[in-house]
Amino acid sequence: MHIYKNLTIIGTSHISKQSIKEVKETILQKKPEIVAIELDQLRLFSLLNPKKQKKLPIKEIGLKGFLFSLIGSYLQKKLGKIVNVSPGSEMKAAFNTAKKTKTKVALIDQDIRITLKKLSARITTREKFRFLKDLIMAPFSKEKIKIDLNKIPEKKIIKKVISKLKKDYPSVYFTLIKERNQIMAKNLNKLMKDYNSVLAVIGAGHEEDIIKIIKHVHKKRN
Repeated sequence: MHIYKNLTIIGTSHISKQSIKEVKETILQKKPEIVAIELDQLRLFSLLNPKKQKKLPIKEIGLKGFLFSLIGSYLQKKLGKIVNVSPGSEMKAAFNTAKKTKTKVALIDQDIRITLKKLSARITTREKFRFLKDLIMAPFSKEKIKIDLNKIPEKKIIKKVISKLKKDYPSVYFTLIKERNQIMAKNLNKLMKDYNSVLAVIGAGHEEDIIKIIKHVHKKRN
């Protein structure tokens, strides 16, 4: 958890029971004026209405974006079944707890269709082949990272994963991490101006960079 001025950020794991508990308890204890969530309208709707989940059309997000979405969704669901937690449960808990306490909610992430469309346009042939190679070689890799799926990954593990993503898949890193961090930081900065207390619930992989961006903006103003 990071606290900076009137902003509190909770870095979460999307399939962690620990994250669900922390989100609920922090909202109830801190009683923020507004809860900001790493979601857009489409993803929120899918979380709240899993049976009515809308499939993203290939023509809107591109073939590569569509395939990436399918793979990402499959992996999250597979890991979620291991710990008996549906992916995104902590975001759903943040929304429901905010509504229960009559706290305002802000969705601060970019529309998932825009993100995947950009990814489809930017991902390189080299990265696609690299992905296939990593997928095939993964079972034989000597480099293993031990993660307790019930808990939020340690910062050193998060940094290691992001560093590898940045090195091996630069366009994926830029589209899914860096660019979205800039968008979410901009939205949080606006909320910090408009509200006395802001509590943000975002994935742990975004937390540190978003805080840096916000601090840099405030430093430039001063």
